[in-house]
Amino acid sequence: MRMTFHTDYALRMLIFVALRPQETCTVNDVAETYGLSRNHLLKVALTLRNLGYIETTRGRSGGIRLAVSPDKINIGALVRATEEDFSLVECMQAKGGECVISPACMLKGMFSEALAAYLAVLDTYTLADAVRNRTVLGSLLGIDARAA
Repeated sequence: MRMTFHTDYALRMLIFVALRPQETCTVNDVAETYGLSRNHLLKVALTLRNLGYIETTRGRSGGIRLAVSPDKINIGALVRATEEDFSLVECMQAKGGECVISPACMLKGMFSEALAAYLAVLDTYTLADAVRNRTVLGSLLGIDARAA
């Protein structure tokens, strides 16, 4: 399985914002720091706001900040909420795909089990786990994360 850029960028945005808990960040800050598309990150911010992970403020002093404590943001739940398709093989698609061996194939069960295990592992982690090394992450992102 490969995550979409949308989910990848959502995780990066949350890490960035979590490293600056006392500040309001802008989407531009995130885009410039990671070298990502501002337009794409605007869509990501909208998704994260709609999911309740960040709050947004408009205007001159506006921006984004976490709406929930990092230890309350479960990585598995975030991935489930931001990914649209978990079809690892054609027969896992909603319509079942066109594979002629689908009625007898054992792969669908194997891949379903693997996907469940993948998500179960992500369910054991939170955003707080992802930013446990905040000083190193802050250094790499040009953020003074020691005080947070």
